[in-house]
Amino acid sequence: MSTNTDIRYVLVALSLILAFLVGEVAAAIVGHSLVLFADAGHMLTDVAALGMSVWAIRLARKPAQGRWTFGFQRAEIVSAAVNGVTLVAIALLIGVEAIQRLISPQHVNGGLLLIVAIVGAVINVIATGLLKRTNQSSLNLRGAYVHILTDLFAFIGTGAAGLIIILSGWERADPIASLIVVALMAKTSWGLLRDAGRILLEASPENLDLTDIRAHLTRVPHVLDVHDLHAWTVTSGSLTLSAHVVVEDHCFDSGHTPQILDALQMCLAGHFDIEHATFQLEPVTHVAHEPGLHP
Repeated sequence: MSTNTDIRYVLVALSLILAFLVGEVAAAIVGHSLVLFADAGHMLTDVAALGMSVWAIRLARKPAQGRWTFGFQRAEIVSAAVNGVTLVAIALLIGVEAIQRLISPQHVNGGLLLIVAIVGAVINVIATGLLKRTNQSSLNLRGAYVHILTDLFAFIGTGAAGLIIILSGWERADPIASLIVVALMAKTSWGLLRDAGRILLEASPENLDLTDIRAHLTRVPHVLDVHDLHAWTVTSGSLTLSAHVVVEDHCFDSGHTPQILDALQMCLAGHFDIEHATFQLEPVTHVAHEPGLHP
């Protein structure tokens, strides 16, 4: 799927949610409902998430040039991290207010709560359907999708709170539903921050075992050892690896090193689906010139 198609789906979902957000804020003010403010706060982060997703997609398409040797591919990871931090901040604000309202309940319009929840759920079903069609291997787009999906569950809780208030008049259902929304926001933000943090801190991808990679590379003919092995993710789905490879001395004299490089690249592509790798081929004696040797 092309990035233009992804952008189109995201913009349609953004328009729907933005229109509903304005109506929900008005309903929250009229109905004195914290849970509607909580939903509106979460949807505000959805708007930010979708807007940043479009920005990140467009920025990532810019070619590598000058000092930006990888281009702007990591823009989507920054976008996901910002979305996670924003979710945490809003969740804390809503959580404090919800606890206060549990102690001192306020009047809430249950009927209005239920109507807004039903409309919001319909909007979110449409938006999640649109975002489900985008490239889910992208952390940026997956983060936006999870945002919207979380809102769908939140609206179900909001509707339940409205129904409880209508049937029983128990107004503490509103802050309790708000705390459920807070829990959903916390779960979503943790996933985004964890995945974005691993990439930004250049941890090796979870699905790669460096010990296994080293074992495969050392089985290539004429390879004696592999050290300074590093693997990281530039952006979602873009893996990169570098390593120092010690080969038999005679390979340099016989001109056999190009064939070794080909074999190393084929090994990575065939067994680990890594196409971007940089190898430094070294004779056995070169280790003495590497004081900063890594395993």
